[in-house]
Amino acid sequence: MKVLVYGAGALGSLVGGLLAREHDVTLVGRDPHMRRIREDGLRVDGEVDARVTPRALTDGRHRAADLALVTTKAYDTDAAARALATGEYEAVCSLQNGLTEERLVAALDATVLAGTASYGARFVEPGRVTCTGVGAVVVGALSGGASPAAARVGAAFEAAGVEVTVADDMPVRRFEKLAVNAGINGPSALARTENGPTLDGPAGGVAREAARETARVARAVGVDLPDERAVTAVERVAGDTAANRSSMREDVENGRRTEVDAVYGAVVDRADRHGVPAPTCRTVGSLIRGWEASRGLR
Repeated sequence: MKVLVYGAGALGSLVGGLLAREHDVTLVGRDPHMRRIREDGLRVDGEVDARVTPRALTDGRHRAADLALVTTKAYDTDAAARALATGEYEAVCSLQNGLTEERLVAALDATVLAGTASYGARFVEPGRVTCTGVGAVVVGALSGGASPAAARVGAAFEAAGVEVTVADDMPVRRFEKLAVNAGINGPSALARTENGPTLDGPAGGVAREAARETARVARAVGVDLPDERAVTAVERVAGDTAANRSSMREDVENGRRTEVDAVYGAVVDRADRHGVPAPTCRTVGSLIRGWEASRGLR
């Protein structure tokens, strides 16, 4: 399968590298990372060891592939969509945080699939990423149900040795992923803790309540996500990635803009529209936005 990975940072490079063991992969990202991959290939180490030679580009316009994976930060979704709209793809699948797929649907003619990836990935240096935890990929139709396109994508991941689930309940899984993001990212960034200690320590109550609020919002928009399932998902992911730093904590540590709007904004905006209280997500989001504003990141 021809695969284009748009937004080849840590996760995109890891997923693209795993797929490149079997498929024709093009990474689209920034120099000097892309330049080093062109010169010396991509090295994946840590929990997975691989050296592959995918194409590496900085311009993702006017390309063609069977599948485009979107792995940019959520705030770059519109730019990714504009670039992908100039190309030709049978399917486009988001592995991003937040609920970004609707923005891809609005811009693209290709079938847009929803997806999740639970691999831990860390950018080490140009041309090298470390897998900090082996996970799985889930892909399925945005609206749920069976999807021939999702089945083809799942088969491609499986052929590359990636554990994959082709799911028919992606509406629930999307909000479950959002609950995990809300439960771990903000509390870990504010407390400066790794994922495991975030749930095990004093911040755990905040993390679990953020997940419950996300579940209540999901039900308000017609997605049947019980509170217990949302909390269990947060606890499971925190346990499986106990020593990892969340992407939001990494962004705060490095003085970068976060995905606060895609995570907490997605919860609070829907809560306001449907009259659902979400005080924990509102507070966590406001604190992260306050940090961004103080550093001129907003």
